Amino acid sequence: MSQNNAPLYIVVRIKGQQGLHPDVKKTLELLRLHKKFHVVLVRANESMKGMLKKVEHTITYGEAEPDTIALLLERRGRIKGGKRLTIDYIKPYGYNSFEKLAEALINGEISLKKIKGLKPVFRLRPPSKGFKGTIKKHFRDKGEYGYRGKAINELIRRML
Repeated sequence: MSQNNAPLYIVVRIKGQQGLHPDVKKTLELLRLHKKFHVVLVRANESMKGMLKKVEHTITYGEAEPDTIALLLERRGRIKGGKRLTIDYIKPYGYNSFEKLAEALINGEISLKKIKGLKPVFRLRPPSKGFKGTIKKHFRDKGEYGYRGKAINELIRRML
């Protein structure tokens, strides 16, 4: 599977710093997930899957949908200096809406690195009405951490 065909994952940190192994802390640092409720978008290649597996008990992740990414960019996208990401800022890159930019990100036509000044980390709120399960169990065991597939989109919408 090539880099561009790999799915785009949304990764959310759901646990804090206390009691983490140094290797896990370093991996979270490499993923740019420094605090709870920080979100990054990553390509699901083999090395990234290994990193996600290592910190699985601290994060939750799944496949991104274009409309969720568009909302994330529109509501929580920031550029250097703390200013909000606007349509005018992305127009020089050939995108006149957040939806078109989200589609391009998912298809691998552009990466967040290519947009100068755009911060790669999105800071979100805790989910409205809280987590449905405990953050101490895996998603498949009625908990919250780990891989959750398309269900990540519903969680992100509650955190925006």
